[in-house]
Order: sequence, then C-alpha cells, then structure tokens
Amino acid sequence: MASKAKSGNSFVETIKTIVYALLIAGVFRTLFFQPFWIPSGSMKETLLIGDFLFVNKMAYGYSYASCPSLIIPRFGIDIDAEDVCGWMKGDNTRILGGTPERGDVVVFRHPVSGRDFIKRLIGLPGDRIQVKDGVLHINDTAVQLEDNGVFEETAEAQGPQRLRPRCENGPVGDGGVCQKSRQIETLPNGVSHKILNIGNQASDHTGVYTVPEGYYFFMGDNRDNSSDSRLPQSAGGVGYVPYENLIGRADRIMFSSAGRSMLFFWTWRSDRFFKGVE
Repeated sequence: MASKAKSGNSFVETIKTIVYALLIAGVFRTLFFQPFWIPSGSMKETLLIGDFLFVNKMAYGYSYASCPSLIIPRFGIDIDAEDVCGWMKGDNTRILGGTPERGDVVVFRHPVSGRDFIKRLIGLPGDRIQVKDGVLHINDTAVQLEDNGVFEETAEAQGPQRLRPRCENGPVGDGGVCQKSRQIETLPNGVSHKILNIGNQASDHTGVYTVPEGYYFFMGDNRDNSSDSRLPQSAGGVGYVPYENLIGRADRIMFSSAGRSMLFFWTWRSDRFFKGVE
C-alpha cells in the first residue's frame, strides 16, 4: 500500500512540476521575450527564412497583443492572444508603453488576421510616406540611397513552406544563382539598413500615405517581395498598424537554419548565430 501511495504522490508531483513550468514559461513569454521563426523572405537580407530570434517585449510595454498565442493546427489547438487578453483591446494604449523608433524591426499583430508579422518601422504618426520610382520619400523628402552591389542566393525551395525566391535576373532554374540589386537606405534619424530590389512594379509607385495618430507604417526590406503597409487591409495588405498591436522589437538572431527543419544540422548557418538585427 505504501508503495502505491508513494507512486501516486510521485505522479501528482510530476503533474505539478509540469504545470508550474508551463506557468513560468507563459509568464516569461508574456512579459519578456517571445520566440519568432522567420517564415518568409520579405525581410531579406536582414532576416532570412529559417532565422530564429527572440522578440524583446519590454521595448514598447504591454497590450493585449503581448499575450502569447498557441496555434497547433495538427492537434486542433487555436488559442489566440485576443481570446485570453481581448478585454484589454480597443483603447490603443499600452501599459509601461515605450516609443518605437523609426528603423526598428518590429513584430506586430496583423490588424485583421491577427497573425504575427515582422517588418521595419518606416512611418511614425503624422508622417507622409510615398514611394516614387522605387525611392522611399518621408515627409516629401527622398531617403538617402547608396548602391551596395548584388545580393545572391541559390534558386531553390526554402524553409518548411518550400518558398522559391524571386530573382531580378529573370527565372532561374534549380541550383542557379538568384540575384537582386542591393542598396543601403538611410532614414532621417540616421538608421541605415540594406534593402533589395527585384524589378519595376506597382509598389514602387504609390500615392501619399498620411499615417494617422496612434498608428505606424511598416515596410519589408525585400521591397518588391513584401506585403506591408503599402497595400491596404481591404486588399490583403497590412495597412496602418495601431500602437496596441505592436508585440516587440527584434534585436538579435539566436539561431538560423536553411533547411526544412531545425533538426537538419547540416543546414545550420552558424555565421548568423547571435547576430544583431540592424
């Protein structure tokens, strides 16, 4: 009998340990850092498909979007942050709110779908944003651009979603060299970063966007392969993003894998481990 009682107590203690561990992990993820895996190429070459990073949630304070989502389609689990913290949504404010800076790489909740996106913050509240002939203009002034050679990658399916890169040098067969023009863009506050261009398209010629108070304007660094604030939400884009939808700032890549799974160690990109996000 004593042996059964001891076994029962051990089982209960194990369950308690698991529950406590999950609670601690949930609090940590809600308040401090949230893991994020780069699924697409919209932020190349700053972020590559398969980069893994932690999002600094303390940078901008907390809102309903700070609550973690748990989505595992295979097991029918779809718990959204709004399901847990939706009571905080609606006033477009934050607790211990910090001010985002132009040029930050930010993870945010899409205003319509609720899915997490990662883009670069380009427009602040009140800014006038326009793209003319592929050149970003902020408050009617063109940003500084400097040619920076060519970005090259292998033309092949990338990441778990097996996405193929778009190439400036035309359709490229499997294993070929896919090229994009690269420039260094410097924003009005002095933040410089690399951007890529593929060709002339509609997103290179836009009207003027006036960013509303309490909202932000985001763009991907891979300019011709990014669904961002240049496209309104009604057309499937991101549009203006409210302050309360910001999740946090991406500061450093912790791990990177070029393969379909992080377990494929031969595809690890060790040169990107612990690399700062610029």
